[in-house]
Amino acid sequence: MKKLNPIWNRRLKQGGAVLAVTGLLSGYWAGMGLLGLFASAATDLPSVETFWETSRPPSVQIIDRHGRHVVVKGAVDAAPVRVSELPAYVPAAIIATEDKRYAYHSGIDPIGLVRALYVNIRAGRVREGGSTLAQQLAKNVFLKPDRTLRRKCQEMMLGLWIERSFSKDEILEKYLSRVYFGGGNWGLEAASQYYFDKSATELTPAEGAMLTGLLKAPSSYNPLIDEEAAEARTQIVLNLMYEQGLLDDQAFAQAQQTPIIVYRPEEQSSGHYFADWIWPEIETIMGTPQSDIVIRTTLDKTMQDQAALALRDNLDPDRNAKEGAIVSIAGDGGVRVMIGGASYSASKFNRAVQAERQPGSAFKPFVYLAAYETGLTPWDRRVDAPIKIGDWEPRNFKKDFKGEMSLETAIGLSINTVAVTLSEEVGRQRVIETASRLGLDGLEPLRSLPLGAQMTTPLKLTASYLPFANWGDQIKPYGIISISTAEGVPLYRHTPQPRERVISSASLRHINRSLKTVVERGSGRRARIAGRDVAGKTGTTNDYRDAWFVGYVPDLVTGVWVGADDNTPMKRVTGGSIPAQIWQDMMAEIVMETPKRRLPVSEPPLRAGSEDNMSVLLSSMETSLD
Repeated sequence: MKKLNPIWNRRLKQGGAVLAVTGLLSGYWAGMGLLGLFASAATDLPSVETFWETSRPPSVQIIDRHGRHVVVKGAVDAAPVRVSELPAYVPAAIIATEDKRYAYHSGIDPIGLVRALYVNIRAGRVREGGSTLAQQLAKNVFLKPDRTLRRKCQEMMLGLWIERSFSKDEILEKYLSRVYFGGGNWGLEAASQYYFDKSATELTPAEGAMLTGLLKAPSSYNPLIDEEAAEARTQIVLNLMYEQGLLDDQAFAQAQQTPIIVYRPEEQSSGHYFADWIWPEIETIMGTPQSDIVIRTTLDKTMQDQAALALRDNLDPDRNAKEGAIVSIAGDGGVRVMIGGASYSASKFNRAVQAERQPGSAFKPFVYLAAYETGLTPWDRRVDAPIKIGDWEPRNFKKDFKGEMSLETAIGLSINTVAVTLSEEVGRQRVIETASRLGLDGLEPLRSLPLGAQMTTPLKLTASYLPFANWGDQIKPYGIISISTAEGVPLYRHTPQPRERVISSASLRHINRSLKTVVERGSGRRARIAGRDVAGKTGTTNDYRDAWFVGYVPDLVTGVWVGADDNTPMKRVTGGSIPAQIWQDMMAEIVMETPKRRLPVSEPPLRAGSEDNMSVLLSSMETSLD
């Protein structure tokens, strides 16, 4: 081997010495800094004298914009958990997922901390916390949910104190009595009663695993909101228990095969759908509530009750119109109504937010708006005639053709061929950009784009109509106005969003005129309110699987969807039938109690022959149109 030059040997030794000294100094100062951080955190540690005090869970009262009661979450008094009374697999599930070395550490798990640090560095963000059960208990009982180094130091010190002061069973009992399981339920007993209508002492291994799975993300894995996600998380917990030897082969196989029946409580207010929607935002703003709070929301209880009644009165199970969703959004973005289904007690699935369905012809306003933005007007004419794009031949609702007509008449009668013709003329990409600007993202330039064959939700579709009612301005929907303590101390206040102009005045007048025609003389006639400006669009998908009506008056948009959860066809239910009737039943009284205002609409040019005789066309078409 070639020898190094003596000079380089000397320099390497000197460099090594320098590195060694630098490392020692860095370690020294890092250690001093860490000691200083712990010393500072120790100066204001909370009192531990209240550790064993029992108190009911926090009450979260949700009120509407006028201060009227909507729902209350939490405040469920449940008996403290006793580990000796629980089936062994219930605490085993908690330990397997939350702190697998629980029996061996003294409040801090160095291995878990190193693992969490490694995972977080690799991910470039916080994915694991490395906290023990004692640390989590300290956080839940004594500390605020701030994600700071100071709070982490306090959590570690309190975790050590808890481990020194109490037995493992006592710590586990306190943890299971205080931890949050979603749905406004604090403690294992309250959660067991809420989700399974039974005591925690009666839980099966699979039920215990499902409740344990909630601890990772209570809103995401709530079986009453997202059954598939909850079941997938339950399987992960069961697998962990099996891998750690906490379930034998027979018990593991039985737990996987035993169905989990989630309890559906008595009839509850439709306001729970809205409460479920805003709950993740509440947790984002202030973490899991630790004391009684009051949430003032944008909901209007009168409108919510009227909407629930209209839905209940008009759904028709005999025609397979079994489910529905309603969303109303005011001009400032405040969600006034959110109905996620026919019965919250029967199904917590919020169809207003979670159901991805095809909008059908309710998408056509974005096609016409894109056309108007190129310079076309409602009085320009196109021919309703057979059209072919590749091997695709779009047909109309009645599968016939009406010949030449104005664009205003074409959208009023929901003519498919004209919508497809316009989409090809202006370009599918322009239609996509127009829809995206108004809030409908993620669309593909498919041939069927103008006929609404791509999925969206009632909330998104309704919000995308808001600029039509809002003088061309777009604004993001929101649900929380303010949060305060039960004593009235302010904790949070919504900051009004800036309005963004997304439609020019000329194009807005054209689209409003066209959509008024839909209601006054076209497919949405059942939604008319005498003496008031009402505009909107119907939508019906293939085989009557979805039916929509999205309508608006100045500063208020309401969208209605009906269908079946299993996506089976309805019996000739169109957007102009049940959805438009629900809209009218709900909105007529609401609109008549507001000042009379007009939508900005364009006036026809002074030229002969510009108007179509829509009554003649309508006489040859079905009463309930698309």
